Amino acid sequence: MDAEIIAVGSEMLTESRIDTNSLYLTGQLNRLGVEVVYKCVVGDDRNRLAQTIAQAMSRSGLVILSGGLGPTEDDLTREAVAQALGRTLNFDDAIAALLEERFARIKRKMAEVNKRQAMVVDGAEVLSNDRGTAPGQWVEAHGSVAILLPGPPHELKSMFERECLPRLEKRVPRMAIRTAFLRITGMPESDLDALISPVYKKYENPVTTILAADGDLQVHLRARCATDAEAERLLAEVTGPIEELLGDRLYSRAGEPLEVVVGNLLRERHATVAVAESCTGGMLGARFTLTPGSSDYFIGGFITYSNQLKQKLLGVRAETLEAFGAVSRETALEMAAGARQAAGSDYAIAITGVAGPGGGTEEKPVGMVWVAIADESGTIALSRRYLGDRQRIRVFTTQMALDMLRRRLAKLE
Repeated sequence: MDAEIIAVGSEMLTESRIDTNSLYLTGQLNRLGVEVVYKCVVGDDRNRLAQTIAQAMSRSGLVILSGGLGPTEDDLTREAVAQALGRTLNFDDAIAALLEERFARIKRKMAEVNKRQAMVVDGAEVLSNDRGTAPGQWVEAHGSVAILLPGPPHELKSMFERECLPRLEKRVPRMAIRTAFLRITGMPESDLDALISPVYKKYENPVTTILAADGDLQVHLRARCATDAEAERLLAEVTGPIEELLGDRLYSRAGEPLEVVVGNLLRERHATVAVAESCTGGMLGARFTLTPGSSDYFIGGFITYSNQLKQKLLGVRAETLEAFGAVSRETALEMAAGARQAAGSDYAIAITGVAGPGGGTEEKPVGMVWVAIADESGTIALSRRYLGDRQRIRVFTTQMALDMLRRRLAKLE
């Protein structure tokens, strides 16, 4: 069975609201072996919503709607479902009585408009709401099921787990969905796809997706099989050759971000690290400290934006800055060595560069960065040039720095 999720409400189309319900529902459905093949958000327009519902139910076995079950005129989900299916809406006296009783318990008179929540699509089963006033509905038509759920997440989750999961477990053919997450850095997305597509294109199952953000690449493989064991075997069959092709560019097989992988390597070696940052202004230190327990290995850092602080805190020589400038291999090397000595850490990473949008020259253009690492065996430095705006350049630089340390710790270079 495939599923579609429709979030209802014009407020969901504004910048201030995020549809988190669909993420929760997707996770629940995947555990049942149901694949979510389509998601959308529809505003408060009955005709447009009815058209969307009819189309979804014509192509998928399960359609879940969240929101639009309240008492006001812009809560149109019930009306839209009835219109899509060519059915009537019937007033349910039992629901109305429960609503009045609920208001009476809190010593409030129920407004007449609340009775709209007692309107039920003809032939629907009513789903009780133990967290709010809006009941849900389960409607079957033409071999498909539409589930109407309230929008508030605490109401939706309770209703789905109590009322919907037991019904779905009886109805859905048991399938297993398993996912493999491979994370890679240090190569463009197009190069990654060219490298691994000869492997994954042989398979319709698992489905392979490549995601790219901020210098980090993810390969998601989703296998859908009759049993967990079969899905795991299929994933291993596909991921094995892909991992071999990726080599040491693959840094995680379990989906952890790069800072977690590097932190684990440091912890395993009982090693510590400090940072010295110029153009990234503390972003590398922030990435280290995103991970709980990072105090096991992260000592701290120096944000030495000015040349004066590079000299005063890190011991960068005035002669180096005068001869080579702040953005140079020589300065980066001295920053890393100085940070390691000042912090007393096993490793130190230094970053200096031109993040832009101004300040670039023909010799040192915007996007040019130097990253250096110092440890007991010496100091190394590498340069890259990243294109894009200031934020992109700085994020890519922190990714480069973490990967350099990963390789150093794993003795990959």
